[in-house]
Amino acid sequence: MKNNFIGILILLLPVAIFGQAQEKEINQQLQTWVSINTVTKFSDHWAVIGDFHIRRNDFLQDPSFYFIRGGFSYIPNSNVSLTAGYAHMWLAPSNPDWSTFADENRIYQQAQLNAKVANVSILQRLRNEQRWQEKIVADKPSGDWRFTNRIRYLMSFTFRISDNESWPSMVLSDEILLQFGEEAVYNTFDQNRFFIGIKKTINPKWSYDFGYMNLYQQKYSGYQYDMNHTIRLFFYLNTSIRKKAPSTIENSGDE
Repeated sequence: MKNNFIGILILLLPVAIFGQAQEKEINQQLQTWVSINTVTKFSDHWAVIGDFHIRRNDFLQDPSFYFIRGGFSYIPNSNVSLTAGYAHMWLAPSNPDWSTFADENRIYQQAQLNAKVANVSILQRLRNEQRWQEKIVADKPSGDWRFTNRIRYLMSFTFRISDNESWPSMVLSDEILLQFGEEAVYNTFDQNRFFIGIKKTINPKWSYDFGYMNLYQQKYSGYQYDMNHTIRLFFYLNTSIRKKAPSTIENSGDE
């Protein structure tokens, strides 16, 4: 019995040591995220979308990324849109001694559903992304790329807080992002994004939302996390090259 007990201790000791060495690390960051998100209809059921995003760390001090996205949308009605396209990111190095930005190429497909219940507008979006992320070694491009497939689900609620139309609406949303691939070993969970803020219509074409986003992201190590406290300001432009008024379908933003 004594020998069995000692054997169990020997087996468990490395596990205990490894568990202590891999204690969760959370990096708290303050960020600012600004973007413009456009939808331009060119026929009754087709549109071009385009985004441009800038995110910075330490409020505005340091770059986080620059991001562009384009695509074509099929819009069968005012409640549904199907979109596919390409995106590119320039990601700033996390090592403060490095200066080389990493490229990311991305192909994506998404379906978006808009609904309204009483005075609450509900937006649901399912997006699938194929991502090729450049690996940087010793502040230089290595020539190697990390491939992952990422699935994202967003649910957003917009509701009026006053009968006065000049008042903004309130927005609550949450998006979960899961990734898969040979190199996503310890972090199938990629991140979660919670947003609370206001949304205001400027005119029939322009609107914006402004508020706080909490972005909680697991790194590839599995035990390191980023907790990003983000001030978010997104502008939205819905326009048309036709004489008819543009559709109310929106580009729901987010890198």
